[in-house]
Amino acid sequence: MSPPIAPPGWSRWLVPPAALSVHLSIGQAYAWSVFKPPLESALGLSGTQSALPFQLAIVMLGLSAAFGGTLVERNGPRWAMTVALVCFSSGFLISALGAAVEQYWLIVLGYGFVGGIGLGIGYISPVSTLIKWFPDRPGMATGIAIMGFGGGALIASPWSAQMLESFGADSSGIALAFLVHGLSYAVFMSLGVLLVRVPRGERPVAGAPSAVEGVQVSARSAVRTPQFWCLWVVLCMNVTAGIGILEKAAPMIKDFFADTSTPVSASAAAGFVALLSAANMAGRIGWSSTSDLVGRKNVYRLYLGVGALMYALIALIGDSSKPLFVLCALVILSFYGGGFATIPAYLKDLFGAYQVGAIHGRLLTAWSTAGVLGPLIVNWIADRQEEAGKDGSSLYTLSLFIMIGLLAVGFVANELVRPVHVRHHVPVQRKAADVERQQPESAA
Repeated sequence: MSPPIAPPGWSRWLVPPAALSVHLSIGQAYAWSVFKPPLESALGLSGTQSALPFQLAIVMLGLSAAFGGTLVERNGPRWAMTVALVCFSSGFLISALGAAVEQYWLIVLGYGFVGGIGLGIGYISPVSTLIKWFPDRPGMATGIAIMGFGGGALIASPWSAQMLESFGADSSGIALAFLVHGLSYAVFMSLGVLLVRVPRGERPVAGAPSAVEGVQVSARSAVRTPQFWCLWVVLCMNVTAGIGILEKAAPMIKDFFADTSTPVSASAAAGFVALLSAANMAGRIGWSSTSDLVGRKNVYRLYLGVGALMYALIALIGDSSKPLFVLCALVILSFYGGGFATIPAYLKDLFGAYQVGAIHGRLLTAWSTAGVLGPLIVNWIADRQEEAGKDGSSLYTLSLFIMIGLLAVGFVANELVRPVHVRHHVPVQRKAADVERQQPESAA
């Protein structure tokens, strides 16, 4: 299952498409909301119940990435992509069976548990390989792949909606849509499995730095360093701030301008959500590529510092200017996406490429935490404010200021990041032995 070593003259630019085939597929997770109303109607579910498969999938993403990261690093990208393909596609097939026989627990098991494992393994599957192929531009390389996860919903949302319109929104129509998803994604993800290659040596491009020179830290040692936990806080705070807007985007913009002379219609709110998705995707490649030029620490200063300023502008004067509200939200969501795409390169800078995929997997538990924390803050406070008789933008003012405080915490954590102490470094002899051992296995 180990990927073949690239032959002489093989272009490294074939690796990002391999990664994209996986990330564009698993990015369907952001389009789950398309299935919520049909499932509620067909199976008699509440809104909370119809959200459960997605919520479990995100939890399993973080857990499988954390616990499976070492296996991904040990067995290579082809093994990881195959596991992701099998789990993600099987999740849809199990869900199709659940919808066909109207057994909701099978949908939760399939999409949430089995598919969620595919999400986590697939998300981290190409990271280490991309960094080894692009030691000169790791931010750009990982940004291209992770951009696919942000953009997957732009393909999946209209595609899923069209299928439900064609097949019907009853249980049999939902089952058929799940079945088509499972089979189609299996074919598309197989392109990545077949295309991925590992570099022949430590220096895949003449004149580029070696991917394994300098500081190298094992995943087991990395989680014992303050640097890892500083970055955990940085990622958690940045994601919490972004997902707080993303999850509540449509009702938030409608509430903000409900009492103004230019209220926002449902269709305009949907367009706003699409714009946020585009900003999320663009930020993943744009800001991560910028980090190759200005440095990872500086670009996170931008995410966290300017992000706090954007939240302050929305809180203080956002309801007086619709263009300002939209602009600030787009910037925040571009930072949200950029934070995801830049973090693998930041990890590589601090811990080296030795086990960066496994380290990245462990760090993604910050995403699972933020996925619960961000929506909880915004929704719980909005509900309490509504119960107190408030409306409009006042429903969100407290939440926005809390987000500013969280971003400030992340900013401080980023400033505390320092080079990893030498006691955590992998000995040169061990690193050389590992490289020598892995090369014959990859060639098999």
